[in-house]
Amino acid sequence: MNSEQDSTIQTLLIKTNRALQNQDWAECNHYIQQLPIWGTKKSFAQLDDHTRQQVRELAITILVNGDFQDKWDIAKIFPLLGENIVEVLDSLLKTSSLSAETQWFIASILGKFKTRSAVVTLANLLENNQDSEIITVCAKSLAQIGQPAINTLVSLLKKPHFRLIATKSLAHIRLVAALPTLIDLATDNNPEIRKLAIEAIGSFHEEKVFKTLIGALKDQESSIRQEAVIALGFWSHLSADLDLVRALQPMLTDLNIEVCRQTAISLSRVKSKSAIEALNQALKAPYTPPILKLDLVKALAWSEHSLALVCLQEALWRESTLVRQTIITALGRINTPALKSQAVSILSEFWQLSSPDKSDIEIRKTLATALGNLEATKARDILENLCKDPEKIVQLHATASIKKLDLVD
Repeated sequence: MNSEQDSTIQTLLIKTNRALQNQDWAECNHYIQQLPIWGTKKSFAQLDDHTRQQVRELAITILVNGDFQDKWDIAKIFPLLGENIVEVLDSLLKTSSLSAETQWFIASILGKFKTRSAVVTLANLLENNQDSEIITVCAKSLAQIGQPAINTLVSLLKKPHFRLIATKSLAHIRLVAALPTLIDLATDNNPEIRKLAIEAIGSFHEEKVFKTLIGALKDQESSIRQEAVIALGFWSHLSADLDLVRALQPMLTDLNIEVCRQTAISLSRVKSKSAIEALNQALKAPYTPPILKLDLVKALAWSEHSLALVCLQEALWRESTLVRQTIITALGRINTPALKSQAVSILSEFWQLSSPDKSDIEIRKTLATALGNLEATKARDILENLCKDPEKIVQLHATASIKKLDLVD
């Protein structure tokens, strides 16, 4: 630095401190940005220790106290302040009660430093936070650091008190380089670690991942079985090659009801005849809990297949009133043009032949709504009949559906 630059720096720092006393953070930011030291990291390093410390403290003050725009502007210079600033930010996170916004900016800044200390700080911030936006930016910063972050986190797995935190961080990175480690962690003794690993590897579509997910279906922890079922639901495009239905069908009778419910959803994504038959078999089973029957009905409807609608038609004559009501609602939400007419025919036939159900207000109301959603012009006579229903609520739903038909006509 020459004497002229030194003079400029000192003048600007005096102005910055004056603005600092007035808590004018925007003005502080303006003067700091004017300092002739932001060309490269080397430019900042050439300052004397006192000036460097002064600039760091001013930048931290603005980052903590400024508004969003102030933080946004000052954050840009942090990568030029040198790697020592990471320790300062780490200390700040540990000793101060910072706003979520400030924590977000710190996490974003740390992604610019490919150092072990930056990775550890991000891992700790991720572990101790419930804010989804902060968790997201921590994961993004770790991914930005890349292989150095993975190397650091893998080494931290060897430390018992850091193993869970390191796993959580690896799970959020979602980089292929982390996959072998995550697969190993899927069989860890700690169920919390196994769950994090299974959830993470589910986003990778590789053969070794599929085998790990299949193995996790037999885990003693229901939460891990559930994560495996969720992940396998996104392999539906390979269901025929992998015999996915055979792997998932037994999970419809899992001892944990949430696993069963999630299995229904995953099978609905397969949209094959074998998946529909598996869902229908569970729906017909006498031991299937009522709450699961409702999910099975929805899953069949989501399958968007003619065979699924046939299964729902059969169930309309077999199941309880609550399940029948759910079937009618599900049929009313069919969006596939080729299946809408089939759904209308099923509902029309059901109404014409089901004398006992006509006495149920909820069934009549639900049917009126479903026919309107399907724009069932062929069932106008049913809706006109329901407009004369003795119950006002049924009349209102039927009238609303008639109006939808008028728009179609």
